[in-house]
Amino acid sequence: MADTEETSAALRTLIVDDEPLAVERIQVICAELGSINVVGTASDGAAALRLVEALTPDLILLDMTMPELDGLGVAKKLGKMKNPPAVIFVTAHDDFAVEAFDLEAIDYVLKPVSADRLGRAIERAVARHGETGKKTSKWLDELWVPHRSELLRVAVSEVHQIDAERDYVRLHIGTDEAPQSYLLLQTIAGLEKRLDPDEFIRIHRSTILRRDNIRGLRHDGLGVWSAELQNGDALRIGRTYLSKVKGMAGR
Repeated sequence: MADTEETSAALRTLIVDDEPLAVERIQVICAELGSINVVGTASDGAAALRLVEALTPDLILLDMTMPELDGLGVAKKLGKMKNPPAVIFVTAHDDFAVEAFDLEAIDYVLKPVSADRLGRAIERAVARHGETGKKTSKWLDELWVPHRSELLRVAVSEVHQIDAERDYVRLHIGTDEAPQSYLLLQTIAGLEKRLDPDEFIRIHRSTILRRDNIRGLRHDGLGVWSAELQNGDALRIGRTYLSKVKGMAGR
């Protein structure tokens, strides 16, 4: 009787991946987890959507890169459903972490998939199961950043400075005594659009600051201004952004 109750409470799960070996690997891992019940597999996006309609899964373990309709495309279509299943992306690529988070995915697991990492992602899905409603804010509150062989979750509230590095941005978190930074494949302009303007302000084409990290503004002469940070450092404000930054100070 207990086994029946455990199975009925398990999340009905669909595996979607165009690589048979990847599907097999995920199935083996899932077989050891009592919290989910694999109800089907699909090898492409179109088949995945058909099975979602037929099987009404609670959770999809979704590959990102597939021919024709890819994982992002599937997730976007699922997001239009009245009661969409939760999504965990399982992929060899870390390039789409921001887009995946915008689609409210539960997690983003990198291949080769380890049992421990996938297990933690599924625990998150189980914890969220039954929660109603989507996040009310359109702004990012978390980011996934590549670190070694996995992606780490970084709360946007922990980020105090963002610097552009070509097609990447560097997220600065931590303290002066224990600084940390992570590279994310995302343009600074693209990320700026996803950040709450009440919390962040762009002061230069290469720099975004958390507003409460700015201690004051300093006029350096000849129309040049700098933002003084809480740690005493000063960063030059670009002319394009000067009026907006001054507006923050009521000037």
